[in-house]
Amino acid sequence: MVDAIIVGAGVLGTFHAYHLALKGYKVIVFEKDIQPREATVRNFGQVVPSGFPIGRWHEYGKYSTKLYKELQSKTDIGIRNNGSLYIASDSSEMDVLEEMSQKFAETGYASELFSKNQVLNYSDRFKEDYVFGGLFFEQEVSAEPRKMIFALQNYLSAQYSIEFRYQSAVVNVQPSGNGTKVSLANGEVYNAQKTFICNGRDFNFLFPTLFKSANIEISKLQMMATKPVNFDLKGNILTGLSIRRYESFKTCNAYERLNPLNAHTELQELGIHLLFKQRVDGSIIIGDSHVYADAAIGFDTGFDESQLINDKILAEAKRILAMPEIEIAEVWSGFYSQMKGGEEIFEYSIDDCIYISTAIGGKGMTASAGYAKEQIDIIYG
Repeated sequence: MVDAIIVGAGVLGTFHAYHLALKGYKVIVFEKDIQPREATVRNFGQVVPSGFPIGRWHEYGKYSTKLYKELQSKTDIGIRNNGSLYIASDSSEMDVLEEMSQKFAETGYASELFSKNQVLNYSDRFKEDYVFGGLFFEQEVSAEPRKMIFALQNYLSAQYSIEFRYQSAVVNVQPSGNGTKVSLANGEVYNAQKTFICNGRDFNFLFPTLFKSANIEISKLQMMATKPVNFDLKGNILTGLSIRRYESFKTCNAYERLNPLNAHTELQELGIHLLFKQRVDGSIIIGDSHVYADAAIGFDTGFDESQLINDKILAEAKRILAMPEIEIAEVWSGFYSQMKGGEEIFEYSIDDCIYISTAIGGKGMTASAGYAKEQIDIIYG
């Protein structure tokens, strides 16, 4: 019998395993795929605590950022400390940034307001007629999502009593004696004192009745990446539509005074807000969009990419960045589960030995490490 089993080797499950190992526990992590393939590797790799309102999730993000930097100092997991820049496209969005900067300053979370000229000096690729001003968070980091989780798991396997087992689909988890019994699709059975289920958007293997009745939905996101370009675009770049979308900014009084003429309703209806992040190879990720479906019936909007959505993303990108030589090399979708109606995450426990944490939404890359630490501290003391 091992101390703990984790179901799901995405960022949430991996950081549960890490914090268990820090307490000296022996952990096995089961992953159904040959390697993590879902939201953990299909995202921008932007670690932005500034997108969360002051409080629980913002604190998780701050802890996660610090931990990413600490791990990067020990082994290369693809973390770069180039900051996050929000670009206001009009005076009303700038009012929100100014108020948010003050709110964060009061909690000790530093930021720097940028004038129009400072934003334009940050990168000569920003179009002057788009930029009004900006807000820069120097302490925030970028990840290479298609590298980070694999490098992290290799490091954890070597340094701690954590075993990652891939192509190992868990089909049943139940209380058994003084612990839990975990059954795999290949017939193998394992016992652990406790089992943690961090199953992303997979709701058909384990506890399907529970998940069918839960208030969970699936979000489909479309993203693209250019071929490598011959200019630098450092850090996480977020734009006016991000200011209008992210929860932190919605806490500002100035948010209610945002200019409706600059709302781009047709984009917001598709959940589009423009993000940019340059990868190590020089390519730039551009996106994204959000379309939703109830988790109880699966993702019923189809598995095809919408060319309309991609065209709208690219058109807005060209309104912000001067990229006449842009060539799109990759287009993909990401999927994550989230709670409906403002709930923050799905949590459920069975007999003080099985703990389910899923539907973290788009918060995973930024907040999972902090959330996992708190969960393990609460459960184990």
